[in-house]
Order: sequence, then structure tokens, then C-alpha cells
Amino acid sequence: MKRAIISVSDKAGLAGFARELCAMGVEILSTGGTAKAIASAGVPVREVGDYTGWPEMLDGRVKTLHPKVHGGLLGRRDLDSHVRQMAEHGIQPIDMVVVNLYPFEKTISKPGVRLEDAIENIDIGGPAMIRSASKNFESVAVVVDPSDYEAVIAEMKKNGGDLTRDTKLKLAVKAFAHTSWYDGRINSYLSGVAGVDEKFPELKIVQLEKISSMRYGENPHQSAAFYKLAGAKEPGLPGAVQLHGKELSFNNIVDMSAAYELVCEFAEQAVVIVKHTNPCGVARDESQVKAYINAREVDPVSAFGGVIAINRQMDKAAAEEIGKLFTEVIIAPGYEPDALAALKEKKNVRIMQAPLLKPSTDVDYKFVRGGALLQDADAVTYDESTLKVASKRQPTQAEWKALKFAWTVAKHVKSNAIVYADENCVIGVGAGQMSRVDSSKIAVSKARHPVRGAVMASDAFFPFRDGIDEAGKAGITAVIQPGGSVRDDEVVSAADEYGMAMVFTGIRHFRH
Repeated sequence: MKRAIISVSDKAGLAGFARELCAMGVEILSTGGTAKAIASAGVPVREVGDYTGWPEMLDGRVKTLHPKVHGGLLGRRDLDSHVRQMAEHGIQPIDMVVVNLYPFEKTISKPGVRLEDAIENIDIGGPAMIRSASKNFESVAVVVDPSDYEAVIAEMKKNGGDLTRDTKLKLAVKAFAHTSWYDGRINSYLSGVAGVDEKFPELKIVQLEKISSMRYGENPHQSAAFYKLAGAKEPGLPGAVQLHGKELSFNNIVDMSAAYELVCEFAEQAVVIVKHTNPCGVARDESQVKAYINAREVDPVSAFGGVIAINRQMDKAAAEEIGKLFTEVIIAPGYEPDALAALKEKKNVRIMQAPLLKPSTDVDYKFVRGGALLQDADAVTYDESTLKVASKRQPTQAEWKALKFAWTVAKHVKSNAIVYADENCVIGVGAGQMSRVDSSKIAVSKARHPVRGAVMASDAFFPFRDGIDEAGKAGITAVIQPGGSVRDDEVVSAADEYGMAMVFTGIRHFRH
């Protein structure tokens, strides 16, 4: 390699990299601030304007958009016609492009950023050079990531100042991903500014940034990795910090998400225990340790090896009690020092800390083979404006409180979902059954505390009265459900027969 053009926004490692290139006899072309930084490091550098014969212009918008630059990048060294034309027009080959782009994403993340400032941070010359170099990777190396500098220099020293074709191809692939990501962020931002339907456009760009590789997926024979979604309104679970314990598994993250999404629904102090994405224990209490014990005792068998989520800073008493049960993951917005110390006595438990989640305004994705379904997030839990008492009897004040609690939990249970609860604790859960009456029976069978006097929540309407009959036999006093069945009259009549209060929400919470 005889000639490189360097123009970078991120100048990390730049001086050392330029110095190594110079030591191998590579002539360096550069622009603006990058040229100054290289010169300040004592490395010879030639301004691109001197090479092209054209100065930077239009406030720096035009610097590298010139045939001497792009001809030097795109000219094929293996075609005599290209070599002849390059010589005819005084175009020298450029063998390496080192470019990273204007900080557009960093700019738009600033509070109150002006459109004018965002526009000025849309790089034009950088992506053009990257694409030219990547297209001609057989002859040109393109480096967009400072973390690659060391490996590039090492290989050049090993190979007499050059890189292998395989390395150049891999660098080109990375470069195209770099410009694709950049363009995607611009598209997303400008769509919002222009009022374009960003949620469901004709062409949807989904951008994922890898956080980590995983040991395996849902099962040991499946490879997996964890990604964060670009442009998300809040960091969510990818922003959680691990304070202790083994590496998170694929299933840990799925269950942790389910637990934290539910516990963050409650304004009061609450504890949620999740197993295989379904809540097997939910309770709230002013005493954190009591809330945990009550949640655990809903289904202690299922709680073993589960994920625990708390929506308050964890205290020592709760931590010590949690330590008595084998737990995969614990997540909370914070931990008292004594609580964290107590939890860390368990070598393998994964201790996670994350800000409380707000109702999501992001798009919800469900991927199917070869495609995806997009929808608004189910951000509604309990909307009093939609409630209608369908039964003859009105719920008591205590029943209203219990119905709201049970309905909040039912939203997070796999359909068909039935939840039995009192004012502050789940009593039984029936999840993921093909028929609603079976979920009703399972909820009763799982209950360790008396069901009589509790309330019932159903994520969708009752197609028949049989589910109400099961609840009536168990002693349920009030039911909350969406309503909307062709047999609503029959279902309400059944509730009246048992003296139940029945509330229609007008909102369904299927969770498939």
C-alpha cells in the first residue's frame, strides 16, 4: 500500500495508526481537523485540496467529492483501460480509506437539537469514499472502526505492507454495515421531523446493535446473541447493568423482561416472580420482605429457579429472605449496600439493576418465518373510562381494588389467561391453555390459599358460561373481563346467579 486517505470524526488511536502507516512508507492524504491532528502528532500529511487542486468549499461540504479521489479509489488495477485513463488524468491510486462519519446519532440525541444542526452532521463525502473503497475491495482497504487499527497494522507488517483479499473483503462488509446503519438513523430522524408514518412505513428499517454473544439460545443446540434496538425511546432491558453473577442466558433475558414489565406496572411497592415468561407469584405490600414472601408462597414450586423483579430499591430483609430460595435472576432499580452484599453471597445468582420502565410507546415486533408483524405496544392496563358494570351487583370498594390488581397481572399472562387474586396478592394463575375453562380450573388447582372471596380476571371474553361456573364453585365474588361475546347475556346471567359482580373493560389483552 502506497497511499491512504484519512478523514475521521472519532480520532481515538489516530496518531499511532498514522505513525505506523508512515513508517511503512504510506503517503497520507487528509482533510481539515484530521489533517491537523495527524500533523500535530509529527506525521507528514498532504491536504486533499493540494492533491486535487481544488480547495475545500461550501463550509466544508465539498472536500473529497472529486475525480482524483474517487478515481483513485474506484479504478481497477487489473484493467489496462482503467490504469491508462487514471494516468491520462493524473489520478494516483489510493490504496486505503480510513473514515468514520460525522456524529449524526450523537447530535440528534442532544435535548432540543435543531434541525439545522442535525442536517449539518449528515456526512456526504465520508459515505461516498467508504462505498467507493468497499466496491473496489480487491484493490482498496477500508477501515471504519478504530478498534481495527491494531489488527490492520499487524497484518500489514506481516505481509510486507499489504492486507489479504479476505481481510479487505471483511473490512468492506463491515464498512457497508457502517454506512447502512448511518443512513438508517438519518431516515428515522427525518421521518419523525417530516411527520412520515415512522411506525408502519412502506419500507421499514429495523436496526439492531449487538450487545453480546450468548452461550446458546433457548436450547443448547441453538446459537444466539443479544441486541439492542436503535432508536428505542428508552434503553429498556439492554440498558440493565449486571452487578453480580453468571453470564445471562437467552431464557434469563426473556423471563427478566416479562417480570420487569409487569412489576413496573404498579405504583405501589410490588414483587413479581416469573417462570417461563408467566407470573407465578405477584404481591404488593408496604413491607418489601412481606411482599416477597407473599409472592413466593403463591406457587413456591414454580418460584424455584425463577426470576424475581422488585419496583423499589431492595432492602436487606428482602435480600436475606430471597437468598433462601434458588433464584436465576433478580432485577430492581437499586439495592441497599447491605442487601447487595447479602445477595452476593450466592455465587451464581445474576443481580441486575435497571431504571423503572414506563409504558412503552415503541413498536412491538413479532417475527415469523420470513417476515414480521408490527403493532403498537399494549401500553394500556387499567382504563377506568372504559369500565362498565354488567352485573346486577356493583363491586365493593375492596373488590374494585382487587379487580384492578388482577387485571394488571392478567395482561402479562399468556393467553388464555385467568388470574385469581385478592387486593394485594395473586392466589392462582391459569396460563397458556387452549380453552378458557381449563385455565379457570388450573388457576383453582394451583391456589395454595382459599379462593373463596377472591376476584377473577380474564384477558379476553368468556365465550361460554362454563368459566364463570368454575369460578362460582370456587367462591369467586367478582369478575373483570373485556366483554364482547355473542353470549355476554348468558355469561352475565351466570354471574348474577352466583351473586358475582361483573365488570366489562372493553379492552382485550391477548398475549401469544
